[in-house]
Amino acid sequence: MRFLLVEDNQSLAAAILDRLRLDGHVADHAADIDTAESFVITTDYDLILLDIMLPDGDGRSFLKAHRDGQNETPVIVLTARSEVSDRVGVLDLGADDYLTKPFDFSELDARCRAVLRRRGGRSSNQKRLGALVFDPLAGTLEVAGQPVALRNKELRLLETFLAAPDQILSKARLVDRLFSYEEEVSENAIEVYVARLRKKISGSGVEIQTVRGLGYRMQTQ
Repeated sequence: MRFLLVEDNQSLAAAILDRLRLDGHVADHAADIDTAESFVITTDYDLILLDIMLPDGDGRSFLKAHRDGQNETPVIVLTARSEVSDRVGVLDLGADDYLTKPFDFSELDARCRAVLRRRGGRSSNQKRLGALVFDPLAGTLEVAGQPVALRNKELRLLETFLAAPDQILSKARLVDRLFSYEEEVSENAIEVYVARLRKKISGSGVEIQTVRGLGYRMQTQ
């Protein structure tokens, strides 16, 4: 998954980013509304974690503009306010969930999983194609009933392909899904990860095709 964290508390932001990246996700950080707005204009996110009190304004204004612009990316609000009216207010503005500070990271993980399941219309996280059974949030893959170990970038790459079967995905698109803005990487790195993933899914009835000059496409054989 690719996350955007909008949080001005640097120590809390660092802890959340470390947790997300440890779980294999790509995570960008904005410390204010202006930076967050520039990120969402140029990048597609799976989930936004949004603080309310920010240096250049109220996170609720960002949330309202986000929804008024028909952006359906899920948003979990992080707030120090525990009053019922505050929680109801952010939900009415379009937040998918909220979490009151301080919180346990295991609860944050669980709420992220629940929101993403609801948005995907699934009671389970599992995705299936051919003989592949993949759970992107648990980070598990089975090929023809046998567990297969994947590294973080391989997991994210497989997730991206399974989200768009039969579609051609450019190297630039894959770089955007696998790496944050803080990471310097060339498009050639994608070739390496694609080659590794091809070996891991061998025997699944699913293949990653190279479409010369355009990118890659995942299809059943």
